[in-house]
Amino acid sequence: MARPFPAAAAGTLLAACCAATSLPLSAAGEEPLYVKNLSPVAGLVGLPSQRSAAVGEAGAWQLALHGSVASHYVSDRGAREALNLDGETQRLALELRYAFAPDWELQLELPWLRQDAGFLDSAIDGWHDFWGMPDGGRGEAPGDVLDYRYADPGLRFALEDDGSGIGDASLALQHAFYRGETATLSVAAGYKFGSGDARDFTGSGEGDVYVALRASGADLAGLPLDWHAQAGYLRAGEVAMLGPRQERDLWFAGGALSWRFAGDWRLLGQFDAHAAPIDSAIDALGSTAMMLSAGLRWHPAPDWSLDFAVIEDIAVETAPDVVFQFDLRYRP
Repeated sequence: MARPFPAAAAGTLLAACCAATSLPLSAAGEEPLYVKNLSPVAGLVGLPSQRSAAVGEAGAWQLALHGSVASHYVSDRGAREALNLDGETQRLALELRYAFAPDWELQLELPWLRQDAGFLDSAIDGWHDFWGMPDGGRGEAPGDVLDYRYADPGLRFALEDDGSGIGDASLALQHAFYRGETATLSVAAGYKFGSGDARDFTGSGEGDVYVALRASGADLAGLPLDWHAQAGYLRAGEVAMLGPRQERDLWFAGGALSWRFAGDWRLLGQFDAHAAPIDSAIDALGSTAMMLSAGLRWHPAPDWSLDFAVIEDIAVETAPDVVFQFDLRYRP
């Protein structure tokens, strides 16, 4: 049963758009952090990452390389369900953008994924021990193991062998319908191709389609702060592996801030949320996903930027325990 788009999520974008009346547009065209929910099941769905509402001038292009390492550990049971997610996801994505006409831009993303036992378990266990943080039983589980399993009376899926391959590619079209002195507003539509394989958790192998509304501005409250917001709807393709529990109508929303604290350096903070991909009593599958990200951006040259970010699941278990994200952008 689809969950409605919450008023609080819709308000994220609405408030940002209203605030735009007093915000000058960022000439630098700064981007929010590139954030994906890489939890094995949520990662099957083609939810778009946040991006700037700005579109390059006609003929402009840009290139980006995104690398992520996500660590998972969930062991939970419901009245009729059992879930175990223990492993690691590595994702590398090439992103290309081209402004083919004034205020119109195409965006192509080509991902590659690997699911394996990983190498982060001992470091994460040590971090939890050092700070005395709860780990949900992670410390008692065997380290560096790949074990994705779900079962209810009518549905089962599992992955215990390492796998890698091309993920679900996506193509999006964005139109900046308002570009003023105070803000940029745009609308986007995208399609995720079924080029991945659900059996290896590299993609759903099905087509998804989404629409999104985005807003961007700068110098929030007179400070060197850029801001971004988005909200949208995705219709997911039917994934046989998820059976009748799959939720196909999903909302997504988020907001981001970028603080220029030195000439070539920025600090970034971001919130992302989306509807649960499965109708389940287990939080990791059936609760709204919420992620909080913090990042550092360096511009080594006018055309280049390099990001490092850490992403945490603030709605516990609805996203990976931790994601380390690296991004390299070239924008001539």
